[in-house]
Amino acid sequence: MSQSPGKVPRGFTRYYVLYLLSENELTGKDIIDESVERSEGDWSPSPGLIYPLLGRLVRDGLIKELDGGKFTITEDGLDELAKKDEFQEELEGQLTLINKLGLSMFAAGKFLADEAIDKISGISATAWDKLTNRSPSAQRSFEEKYEQFLREELEKLNRKKMEKPQVSEDPE
Repeated sequence: MSQSPGKVPRGFTRYYVLYLLSENELTGKDIIDESVERSEGDWSPSPGLIYPLLGRLVRDGLIKELDGGKFTITEDGLDELAKKDEFQEELEGQLTLINKLGLSMFAAGKFLADEAIDKISGISATAWDKLTNRSPSAQRSFEEKYEQFLREELEKLNRKKMEKPQVSEDPE
């Protein structure tokens, strides 16, 4: 069997980890091993992907860590998983209907992608509108916080620069 570089869509791993933890309590290594086994070796998520993700899921209250380094899904995690299942069922229903109408899966995918882009564009436009139409005091507050953030980041960069040993450019 040849190893193919498995690429998964952005956000898939989060959903997949929740799914696995809804079945069993697992360690990070168990999650990696299960992924390799289920994909027949086509996808091996790295520890650099899995362990930070587990930390974020714990932080977000979607999973919790048990004794022995195993993780389990929480009620909030099950709710999050259910939302994804509802979306998947809706998407599968749309694909089935489009297929019944005689369009190819490629065409169906393009129509669904266009619909998703329209929704994202609408949400982005609404967010931009809210950002640009804030009260002057809210805008000023945002700008002050942003300026403070930028100053702090600049200070961090300057501190790092000062910490680095200076390399002499004089070869002698």
